[in-house]
Amino acid sequence: MAKTTDKQSKAVVFDNNPGRNAQTYGIARELGTDLDLIHKPSVGVIGTKGDSQCYLGVQKKVEAIHEKLRERIGMGAGKMQLRLVQPEYTVATSDGMRNGTREMRYSLIGREVTHDTVCEHLSASGLEGAIAVVACDKPPVGTLAGLLEHNRPAIIMSDGPIRPGRDSVTEQPIDIISGFQVAGNDDAEFKKRISREACPGYGSCGGMFTYNTMQTFIGVVGMQPLDMVAPPSDDPRRLNEFPAQLVEYLNGLIERGHTPRDIVSRDAIRNAVIVSMAVGGSTNVLLHAPEIARAAGFKSFAQDIMSPEEFNHLSKNVVPVLTDARPYGTYSMVDIDEKGGVQVIVKALMDAGLLYPDTLTCTGETLAEQVTRLNTSEPDGTVVYPVSKPYKDTGGLRVLGGNLSPDFSAVLKLAGVEGGLENNRFVGKARMFDGEQKLLDMLEDAPDTFQNLDMIIVRYEGPSGAPGMPEMLDSTSRITTLCREKGIVVGLMTDARFSGGSVGLVIGHVGPEAALGGPIAFVEDGDEIVVDLNTNEINCSALEDAALLKERKRVWEKAVADNGGIHPLCGDVDTRLLNRMRRSAVSAVYGAGMHPDRELWVPEPRDAVRTGFVPKNKYKEGSEKAF
Repeated sequence: MAKTTDKQSKAVVFDNNPGRNAQTYGIARELGTDLDLIHKPSVGVIGTKGDSQCYLGVQKKVEAIHEKLRERIGMGAGKMQLRLVQPEYTVATSDGMRNGTREMRYSLIGREVTHDTVCEHLSASGLEGAIAVVACDKPPVGTLAGLLEHNRPAIIMSDGPIRPGRDSVTEQPIDIISGFQVAGNDDAEFKKRISREACPGYGSCGGMFTYNTMQTFIGVVGMQPLDMVAPPSDDPRRLNEFPAQLVEYLNGLIERGHTPRDIVSRDAIRNAVIVSMAVGGSTNVLLHAPEIARAAGFKSFAQDIMSPEEFNHLSKNVVPVLTDARPYGTYSMVDIDEKGGVQVIVKALMDAGLLYPDTLTCTGETLAEQVTRLNTSEPDGTVVYPVSKPYKDTGGLRVLGGNLSPDFSAVLKLAGVEGGLENNRFVGKARMFDGEQKLLDMLEDAPDTFQNLDMIIVRYEGPSGAPGMPEMLDSTSRITTLCREKGIVVGLMTDARFSGGSVGLVIGHVGPEAALGGPIAFVEDGDEIVVDLNTNEINCSALEDAALLKERKRVWEKAVADNGGIHPLCGDVDTRLLNRMRRSAVSAVYGAGMHPDRELWVPEPRDAVRTGFVPKNKYKEGSEKAF
């Protein structure tokens, strides 16, 4: 049997096997490509489909890109002599429609399912080139992780954000977060109007929530052209201009042999994290960045990319918030696009010496070269602010340790805090809820029971405990509205996570989680809770009493033993996916993904090699602990 190999391909093909060849010839005929190309390396398009309007625009973009690829495939001069495969779609769910329900447990799991689906398609098909169109929050990260593990030339384009809605009575712009924030209102007609008008058209969430945080991240890390991040989903460029550009960029990647792990370097990830701070981005970036780093070959985000100490130093002293964006501000991603796009933010930070300019991007240019080619404008001062006169003086995120977060995993979206941190400290009393549903019931039936300086603690909702680590947009939105109406401060702390649309004094990813015996499991009603941003710690005063802590642990351990090894307050498991998450989820500091035996598998581990460039410096001497 004659055997041939292609230098670019890892796969061995047997070009005279009729069984294997039959369908390959059939596909080439149906797609209208040259039959002589069936043994060449293959290229294709990946998209995301799901059950919400986030995904409604994806298929048209996939088909447009596929057609441009088909036109470019051939044997003649200037053609890509490759085998074209039909588009592949991953499956996803909607965060918005699931928030506050048990189905929300599948949201973060959706990142893992997307990763698996992409991995199966890339690996089984042996794709040597791929263009991915992504939407919503979790599929983009799962897609990028799969592309990084496969590590053949690839490029990503976001489907684009939805345009804001408009309240027909007040004429004010509204979005999905507006809908969640009026959920506790007694006016049924008002709630109906907001829900009908908040999300016109199609596209993913329009504020600087998790979707746009991660699309900005993917652009800055180099896997998406910067000018393709911010335009709305219905922007004609996404069908008429971008597809041909993406095919050209992919062809360049293939010709140069550049792969995703050439692009997603240590410095590129650091750039993306810094920009996430500067846009007041979602707390979920601290779940997704470690998973992206792992897929890129780094063993430890904290050791190889950025330590918690350096992260907090940058956020507190170096990187300000440059955008007046929802949910903590006024404007949407569409407004940022109208003011020049995310490249304006990148340029402002780069000009201030806060980014590495020489990182490689999918266009073949360095980050600096791409910004220059795009004729990037200066900040307008209303939607995007200059570094010298920022929207907020400090970065939008802070990670916290202390006796409630010994993993140093807890994260606070400082950009969204509306009160309660006088002198950078909060001191209050714990209000305990074992599961989010109990909290939602209380917020619905007896909201007036919450008092000023209560710290609500929701536990057994972590990666293993829920399982699935649901986000709590419904809860945080109701608490935010309650606090605004009563003029009080009520915090929320949890081993689960938050939507990028959450605001208020909310602290997520507290770890270790309650289901695994983390300290959050031993807090009781009325315990004093101290959040101190001067030391970046969250502490429960009662847990400083060794004898008291020992007794509370004893009670908890007995409950676990009596229930067959899992605490009875953990969520039920009734599907294989939930069981897989419960048994294989890792800590939030590692991305809260599914890894067998809780061991993080790293493809071809690599050292965190520096490029030699150090941002010219607002850094305090001795602060660069990750260097």
